[in-house]
Amino acid sequence: MSFVRLAARRVRAPKNLAACESPLRRSFTATASQMTKKESAVSNPDPTPDSTTAAFIKERAPYMVPTYVRPAPMMMKGQGCYLWDMENRRYLDMTAGIAVNSLGHCDPEIAGIVAEQAETLIHASNLYHNVWTGALSEKLIQTTRESGAMRDAAQVFISNSGTEANEAAIKFARKVGRSQDPSGAKHEIVSFHNSFHGRTMGALSATPNPKYQTPFAPMLPGFRYGNYNDVEQLSTLITEHTCGVIVEPIQGEGGVNMATPEFLQALRQRCDAVGAVLIFDEIQCGLSRTGSFWAHAHPSLAPASGPAAHPDILTSAKALGNGIPIGATIISGKTVAEHIKPGDHGTTFGGNPLACRVAHHIIDRLAAPELQQAVAARSETLVAGLDALRQKYPQVISEIRGRGLILGAQLSPEFSGAVPDLITAARERGLLIISAGDGCIRFVPPLNITDAEIRTALSILEQALAVVVERA
Repeated sequence: MSFVRLAARRVRAPKNLAACESPLRRSFTATASQMTKKESAVSNPDPTPDSTTAAFIKERAPYMVPTYVRPAPMMMKGQGCYLWDMENRRYLDMTAGIAVNSLGHCDPEIAGIVAEQAETLIHASNLYHNVWTGALSEKLIQTTRESGAMRDAAQVFISNSGTEANEAAIKFARKVGRSQDPSGAKHEIVSFHNSFHGRTMGALSATPNPKYQTPFAPMLPGFRYGNYNDVEQLSTLITEHTCGVIVEPIQGEGGVNMATPEFLQALRQRCDAVGAVLIFDEIQCGLSRTGSFWAHAHPSLAPASGPAAHPDILTSAKALGNGIPIGATIISGKTVAEHIKPGDHGTTFGGNPLACRVAHHIIDRLAAPELQQAVAARSETLVAGLDALRQKYPQVISEIRGRGLILGAQLSPEFSGAVPDLITAARERGLLIISAGDGCIRFVPPLNITDAEIRTALSILEQALAVVVERA
């Protein structure tokens, strides 16, 4: 324990980040030929085998189940859009904890709420009412309706994670199917290739990726898979035996793939025709990451004719807690609520006062028009910069896609295998990015990131690209 405290004391995040600008912060307009040797050099090299970090990891790794492959840096502190590791290196974080820290790291208002609630009540279980579960549920429903999303939103089940939110959605869809057909024949769940819905067996069964499924096969029975954005298949894919369809309006892990308005509208129509529940998984793309409170209500998803598609169930997590574990499953009052009875589902930790109070505060901030307008503006800056890189390196970057601040840079087939090298080159120059799908670099920064920070990220990314091209 003393070793941990000693390491923590070594890392002091400055209170005024503006006064501690990175030496890498430069105008993105500089070309590679104008870069100095210092600018293109490795500024944040990964910890060496004889470093404090390596010693710490070596001592403790044997006690951890090895389910993750991690690079060497060990993060110790965060503030805003920045993280510091055990060696006191600073990183500009364009991952936001995989789209979790939408208000940045260690937000002072959230920290104050956590501290105050921790001294009041953290957990009393769902044997009893608490103030914040109901307050959060009411806030979610009201804000959702006011935003123009999920027109029939009525009730909320609070859990601990995105996977749990989707597990609840799957169970609720099955319950609706059983209510409609007591024989159990109406039990099939439809999902789509390149989706990601979670790691537990139900959510995993809805995630048709051999890399995730094969080691744990067979999957749960009753799951069928279709092709994303393929309208023609729906008449045979979704049948009278289908109880639920789960889809991401923007596939995050699968490569930042966007659903078309026509596809979502066709899903809604087909679900209505067969009496199936339509589930929108907005765990990564929701809560203003696109610039709209919920992604399915973004203006770009308005169809040419007819009403926009709204779900019967909507799942959320990630940004809902800004790092505090929480998930939410919102259900329709018209098609789902009447079928869910006491005892149908439960959770020990879900809905605890600490997580719910934090989420209640976060919703107000993420729903603010000023923040959503800023997301749209920052998106323009990031897209313009990424497109400039695409034009500069057309042999490397083939496409920029996404919406708001969930964006992907698709690498060409020739360079798709270089994604790990690009991520490493960026990290060793002070920028954190992540992959998605096959050969895609994903950008999901905090929603309150500044234009200056985006320009810094683009400048470092340009350096990393130059390194990968040179090695090819």
